[in-house]
Amino acid sequence: MSPQLNPNELEIVPGFQHQQLQGWVPSLESEEMIREALEKAFDYRGDIRITRKDGSVVDGYLYDRRNGKTLADSLVRLLPADGSPRVNIPYSDVAALKFSDRDPAAGKSWEAWVRKYWEKKAVGERAAIESEPLE
Repeated sequence: MSPQLNPNELEIVPGFQHQQLQGWVPSLESEEMIREALEKAFDYRGDIRITRKDGSVVDGYLYDRRNGKTLADSLVRLLPADGSPRVNIPYSDVAALKFSDRDPAAGKSWEAWVRKYWEKKAVGERAAIESEPLE
């Protein structure tokens, strides 16, 4: 049994650690690798680039995915970066995947926010509880 953590007794509460995926181009050699890469793309906070098997390319934010029994039954849903309508892409249509070189939320963790808050308070600057914009 793991020890119970009391957040009131901790200076910084442990949180979820995001992988550094910026610029990653995963290998998509098997069904398992495709599913794993698209699951990581769903958790990624930046844009991704999907190259379809027909050669077309879609850049955008992966905001939803549906896992089916087969790759053809599974799909990702993207908000294209160019503002065009939302796109559904079956897993079976994904030829290549690339994560953007920039995660817009990098460094915007709860721990970073608390550290900045206390640094501002320590030097007498105004420190508000409102979050900063991502962009």
